[in-house]
Amino acid sequence: MWTEKLQVQGPYNFDLVLERLSLDPLQVVDFTNRTVKVPLYIEKEPIVLQVQAIGSIDEPFFIIKGHSEAYRSKAIERLKKVFHWHQPLEGVSRHFRESDLSDIFEEHRGTAIVLDFDYYSCLVKCIIHQQLNLSFAHTLTERFVKTFGYQMDGAWFYPTPATTAQLRIEQLRAIQFSGRKAEYVIGLSEQITQGHLQLDVLEKLSDQEVLDTLIKIRGIGRWTAENFLLFGLGRPNLFPKADIGIQNALKILYGLPQKPTQEEMETYSVNWAPYLSYASLYLWRSIEKRSEKK
Repeated sequence: MWTEKLQVQGPYNFDLVLERLSLDPLQVVDFTNRTVKVPLYIEKEPIVLQVQAIGSIDEPFFIIKGHSEAYRSKAIERLKKVFHWHQPLEGVSRHFRESDLSDIFEEHRGTAIVLDFDYYSCLVKCIIHQQLNLSFAHTLTERFVKTFGYQMDGAWFYPTPATTAQLRIEQLRAIQFSGRKAEYVIGLSEQITQGHLQLDVLEKLSDQEVLDTLIKIRGIGRWTAENFLLFGLGRPNLFPKADIGIQNALKILYGLPQKPTQEEMETYSVNWAPYLSYASLYLWRSIEKRSEKK
């Protein structure tokens, strides 16, 4: 067991990060001790880390614990990207201070974009979540992982692409997947195991090149590809205009009689670049908080 203490430049509100992570029933979050377990693949080996916050919003410190000393350095580097510790948030907050989103950014000050822990799990989750309400999307994803994935050190790992590629459509139908969605998830996994899609290569491509690559795959449209860019690769300037959550958040923010058109969304967001991904996150948070208060 190894332990490392890490300081991050504030503001960084890990309690709000835990709050959003906890919406996913697969996440192992402990609010009392301010910890989350993080399942990662490092050099194709599964490892589980524990991340604990011990500092404040303006002076954030973290204690990281893991078992394998051999992967310590690479694991910490991955955590820095996953939790957005490698880039200070102050510049983002300053950018939105005079914008229409200023109140939302103040309420959620220090909330970082936290990436999905693994590229494959991010894409699979995006496909599962297509055209579902958030509650059932989480339920369906949880069933998929707990039926075909595995648990290690208390954390859940998604099934590997090789495992999913061997599944039959009926097996996914048995946990309430639609036939079409089952085909998409199995087909994606086959593309990866056969070497036609190399997820690590996507890191090196531009946003448009990633979009062009992914939407060629059956079952992946622009919404799914944009969400992968945002929560898989951590790209900073994504604003999925087809996302119903963002549309509803803008409807509430501007007091609109109906959800905005994509043209209206383009007008609203024109001054939010180059941090459109943060505008997306904070708009999502604004309606998630409303839902939690009901």
